Amino acid sequence: MTTDPKMSYDYESYTEPLASTGNMEFSDKSIRMGFIRKVYMILMAQLTVTFGMVAVFTLSADVNTFVNKTPALFYVALAGTLVCIIALSCCGNLRRRTPFNFIFLGLFTVCEGFLLGTAAASFTKGEILIAVGVTFVVTLSLTLFAFQTKFDFTTCGMFVFVTIIVLFLFGLLALILQSRIVNLVYSCLGALLFSFYLVFDTQLLMGGNHKLAISPEEYVFAALTLYLDVINIFMYILSIIGNSRS
Repeated sequence: MTTDPKMSYDYESYTEPLASTGNMEFSDKSIRMGFIRKVYMILMAQLTVTFGMVAVFTLSADVNTFVNKTPALFYVALAGTLVCIIALSCCGNLRRRTPFNFIFLGLFTVCEGFLLGTAAASFTKGEILIAVGVTFVVTLSLTLFAFQTKFDFTTCGMFVFVTIIVLFLFGLLALILQSRIVNLVYSCLGALLFSFYLVFDTQLLMGGNHKLAISPEEYVFAALTLYLDVINIFMYILSIIGNSRS
């Protein structure tokens, strides 16, 4: 079972209806394309660091031994993750101010990579490779779909909010019951929901004719949301693989 950091997000705070503003930053394609490129460059850097740390934990027995003997590192990383994500989510000025936004985002990425590495250490190399491969295919496919589809997923904000609460409550139930079948169902629902989140957040990034869009000034927040989508998809797929063991 994984935590869902998106529970703390209020998308209305970072988006605005396109139909109600004449701001040229949303109609200027060059600005929007530059914004998208910047977001994906940041995202690629985050994923490289994160999965690089996962690889270190997976391939190095010495690293695993050291981390197991130093449990304080886990709690420091967990605290760092919470502090950084709260700061980036709640402090608009911090998110937009360079270099502090990159410093907090970098710290969050390193802490998240550490937590993900410790969680992935209980899986085999083959299982992790399968999860990475499936996550890559799902992410690429859904991103292309989000860019091509004419359906506006940004109109489904209330659905997104309700489903994340339902998933959170179902996760508590799975934690109490400790059933492999229940955990498998929970992991499948989590992977499905965050796949929808990926499409939703990608369209927020795109702007254009969609109802809502993220401001080009919020490139750190945009990269953070996409990063959390990909990481959660990976973790839920890894959990599916683990719960499918005979």
